[in-house]
Amino acid sequence: MSKYGTIPTSSSPGGVPLGGASPLDFISRAKARGASALATRRPWRELGDIHALGLPPSLGDAYLRVRANLAHFAMNYAIVVLVVVFLSLLWHPISLIVFLVCMLAWLVLYFLRDEPLVLFGRVVGDGVVLAVLAAITLVLLLLTGATANILSSLLIGLVLVVLHAALHKSEDNVDDEAGRWYTPVPPPPSH
Repeated sequence: MSKYGTIPTSSSPGGVPLGGASPLDFISRAKARGASALATRRPWRELGDIHALGLPPSLGDAYLRVRANLAHFAMNYAIVVLVVVFLSLLWHPISLIVFLVCMLAWLVLYFLRDEPLVLFGRVVGDGVVLAVLAAITLVLLLLTGATANILSSLLIGLVLVVLHAALHKSEDNVDDEAGRWYTPVPPPPSH
């Protein structure tokens, strides 16, 4: 049987990869994980539908819309905030480089890792990895001198997300998200 055109799954004759997984395996897994993460993203056309915008009738309805839309458009909103932060860092090249290096570390050490992280023969839990990466990223970005810029861009991104979530009518997407992120609150009975 010919194996021409196939991607080898191991680099040793015994079938066990030498020195761990090959870079090709890592890239394949990263691509698959990225695709599955982006699969939760909603179409941008749905997010930008002008006909779905409207003022909520009450503060309670605004809260329910925000809650439903944060769940429904979670990946889109995360992308919007990251783009706002990225754009704000264009005028601070050192901060931008630090941000990109930190994001690369996040990808390798947290998002694209299939096996537990082992340091000095001990397994490091995901919670510890998350806390350490967050702390290092925050400290490094604050050391670049762009603190006000970073905080203001995060605030702008948050305002954009909450404003859109409150104005976008969520009646169509509540059924899709029920039980996934939250338990829906039934509307008050009409008298």
